Amino acid sequence: MSEDLHETIKDLLIEELMLKIPREEIGNQTPLFGADGLGLDSIDALSLVVALEKRYGVTVPNSEVAKQALSSVDAICKYVAENRKA
Repeated sequence: MSEDLHETIKDLLIEELMLKIPREEIGNQTPLFGADGLGLDSIDALSLVVALEKRYGVTVPNSEVAKQALSSVDAICKYVAENRKA
């Protein structure tokens, strides 16, 4: 996976979810949800799913897939790389 995709996903998180933290403070392995991570919630997850669909053409079919695919920047990058429409 390219580092560019990681940086683009971090920018997407910041822009779409209006996060008030710099990109450099979002680690590739940092949990996105829960108190020990960025603290995103279900509304953020929905916004993120919509943004990923718009930008990369990937769909997240259900909450079980979402829990895995949206757990960290690394997980999002892996999911996008595996599911992006050509």
